[in-house]
Amino acid sequence: MAHDTEPSAMKRFARANFSPAFLYPLKGIWYFATHRYLHPLLKSRLLPLTVLATCVLVLLFLTLYVPIVAFLALFHYKGSAWVNGTFFILGIGTLLISLLFEALFVDVTQIDVFDSVIIAEGYEHLVKNRRPVADDIDESDPVKRLGAREKGATFAPFSVRQMVELVLCLPLNFIPFVGVPLFLLLTGYRAGPLLNWRYFELKGFTKKQRNQFIKTKKRRWEYMWFGTFYLILQLIPPFSMLFLLTSAAGSALWSVHIERESAEQHTEHLQVGDEEDLPPVYTDET
Repeated sequence: MAHDTEPSAMKRFARANFSPAFLYPLKGIWYFATHRYLHPLLKSRLLPLTVLATCVLVLLFLTLYVPIVAFLALFHYKGSAWVNGTFFILGIGTLLISLLFEALFVDVTQIDVFDSVIIAEGYEHLVKNRRPVADDIDESDPVKRLGAREKGATFAPFSVRQMVELVLCLPLNFIPFVGVPLFLLLTGYRAGPLLNWRYFELKGFTKKQRNQFIKTKKRRWEYMWFGTFYLILQLIPPFSMLFLLTSAAGSALWSVHIERESAEQHTEHLQVGDEEDLPPVYTDET
C-alpha cells in the first residue's frame, strides 16, 4: 500500500520544490517555430515593428552608450562598466519600445496567438468564455476558428506602476556585478502576472480572485521566474518584437500547465477523500 502512494508523494514534492515556469518563454519560441498556423500572425507585424525597435536601440547606443560607460568606469572594475552600460541602454530601450509600440500595435496579435494556442491544446472552452470559437472540428487551423475579439480585450494591461518601477530600477544597472541580476528579478517579479492576464480573463477571475491566485507562495515565485526570463528575451536586440509574440505562446502553454496541474491536484484530492471514506480493513484478530 505504501508503495502505491509513493509516486504521488514524489509528484507533490516536485511540485512544491521545483517549477518549470522559467522554461515557458523559451518553450514559446520553439512552439511558435514548429506550429505553422501561428506564422501568418507574425508576418503582418514583425517587419515594421522590428525596424522601428532597431532604430530606437541604434539611436540610444549612438547617443548615450559611451557617456554612460565613461561614467560607470569611474567606480567599476575593468570591463564591468561596458556590461552594465549595455544592460542600462537595453533597459531604456525596452521601456521606450513598451511605451511606443507594444500596447498600440502588438496587443491584439498577442491575444490571437494566446487564444489559438489554448484552443490547439484542447482548452477551447476557456476561450469560448470571452469570444466565439467555430465548432468545426475538421478545421486544423485554430486561428481560423477564432471569432471576433471582445471589445476592450487586452493581452497584458498597460501598467503605470510597472513603468514607474522600471524607471526606478534602472539605476540598479550601475551597481557592479549584482546590479543587472537584481534589475531583472525585480522587474520580472512585476511583469510575470501581467503576462498571464489573458488567462485570468478567460477564467473570469474577479480582482480579488486574481490577487489571491497570484499571491500564493508557489505562484508568486513562479511568475517572478516567468517574468524574468521574458525580460531577458526582451533585452536581446533586434528580436524583442519577435519574442513579444513567442512569449504570448509561452504564456498560453504556461496557462495550460496550470490547468493540467490543477486538474491533477483535484483528482488526487478526490482519491484521498475516497480512501478516507473506505471502511476499515477486515481482520479476524481479537
